[in-house]
Amino acid sequence: MNEKILIIDFGSQLTQLIGRRLRELKVYCEIFPYHHFPEPDASVKGVILSGSPYSVKDKDAPVIDLSGIKGNIPLLGICFGAQYLATRYGGDVHSSLSREYGRAMLDILEPSSLLFFNIPSPTTVWMSHQDSIDTLPRGAVNLASTDDVQYAAYRFEGEDTYAVQFHPEVYHTIHGSRILENFAINICKCKGDWTPSCFIEETIAGLRERIGEEHVIMAISGGVDSTVAATLLHKAIGKQLHCIFVDTGLLRLNEYVAVMKSYQDMGLNINAIDASGTFLDALRGITEPEAKRKAIGRTFIEVFVREASKINNVAWLAQGTIYPDVIESASVHGHSSVIKSHHNVGGLPEHVPLKIVEPLRLLFKDEVRRIGLALGIGENLIKRHPFPGPGLAIRLLGEITPEKLQILRQADDIFIQALRKENLYDSVWQAGAILLPVRSVGVMGDERTYEYTIALRAVESTDGMTADWIHLPYEFLMKVSNDIINKVKGINRVVYDISSKPPATIEWE
Repeated sequence: MNEKILIIDFGSQLTQLIGRRLRELKVYCEIFPYHHFPEPDASVKGVILSGSPYSVKDKDAPVIDLSGIKGNIPLLGICFGAQYLATRYGGDVHSSLSREYGRAMLDILEPSSLLFFNIPSPTTVWMSHQDSIDTLPRGAVNLASTDDVQYAAYRFEGEDTYAVQFHPEVYHTIHGSRILENFAINICKCKGDWTPSCFIEETIAGLRERIGEEHVIMAISGGVDSTVAATLLHKAIGKQLHCIFVDTGLLRLNEYVAVMKSYQDMGLNINAIDASGTFLDALRGITEPEAKRKAIGRTFIEVFVREASKINNVAWLAQGTIYPDVIESASVHGHSSVIKSHHNVGGLPEHVPLKIVEPLRLLFKDEVRRIGLALGIGENLIKRHPFPGPGLAIRLLGEITPEKLQILRQADDIFIQALRKENLYDSVWQAGAILLPVRSVGVMGDERTYEYTIALRAVESTDGMTADWIHLPYEFLMKVSNDIINKVKGINRVVYDISSKPPATIEWE
């Protein structure tokens, strides 16, 4: 990458959103936790300090040495970042018992400022803070105020250092993207030329140089991430890439055949393995969600290593890791809370010493899709909904049995095909059916039934970090419910999940 902006993460839930907004402006950026921040080199055109759940008054508040940055490289502090700059350089901040949270009207006091170029005054911004700046640091000039915040934005005289108390990265700040654009383009002098074609060209050249004549193995699933990663590798090293598609017995109805058919014309070197019996044996008697995931992960590694050992000269393991995974694994707290175990092959045993290559590790999910389309991958693969690595095992609550899997597959297929038929599929980020370990009384014809319940789930999201349930038409849900109950033996009740993430998660296990 020829130029980039670095974002220092102090733990804000909105840090990724700053990165996304810059990427939307075609400005390349990278996010680092404050305690693992690299020394900026000549490619770094600017630095942004994120918000934080901490108060600058907390004894364990994040601290970072900005001596090589401030005054030398354009710098923007956001919320906590603005308060940190104030206290660090001679200003004063006070903490109140109540937070200022929500929309506020910003009056721009210095309209000639590059940061507020072409921004109308007043303009709506989004506040979310408990600390407020009482006194500006030495050499600072006030740029903007609200009714409740005197120093809502300021700059340091004689240098390109700016700070804002509000959050320009959120949708509620009406001209927030333009403020970030002013910083990135007008102040940092970024060209704004980071495009999918640019990424593809640089990535393929880098992979070719890095891997050389060695061979690479990769688990491929039919999902967007693994498909795009495999395509980039294939364009770089051709037949040196060996893809392994494992049928775990936990896939959707006819998915094994459909995925292999989709890959037929892509030239990928794929070895398909039917290990469904092995996985079902490993899951027998297990009901606890985390135990299921671990059993699947362990079995997957065993199958993958067995197949990989048949390939000569393999030195690399490729994975479809994307940027949110990288960011979360480098938490500002030094570790991430385990919500669930991720299903991948990153846990290969020590006696299989492979180097890791992750072509997508700096991309967000929507960027992966754009790269895939630019690579010429069909929309049937690129627009597929995300599907969990453990498959239907975590959508079938309780013990996994072939009979229950068949019930779930049929109900899930009715739901997904109905979404496609009614042109709703592309407006949904992820959808699926969940088989609950609950039986209830029903009536079919003249007979009482005592059968299972299916829960339908459909959410909208950008990258899965947060999600909201989709307001599907009642008539659509009614028809899907009737079709499932009438066509799937063992189901007499259908419900629709209207929970958002957080507090719920997208998957049930």
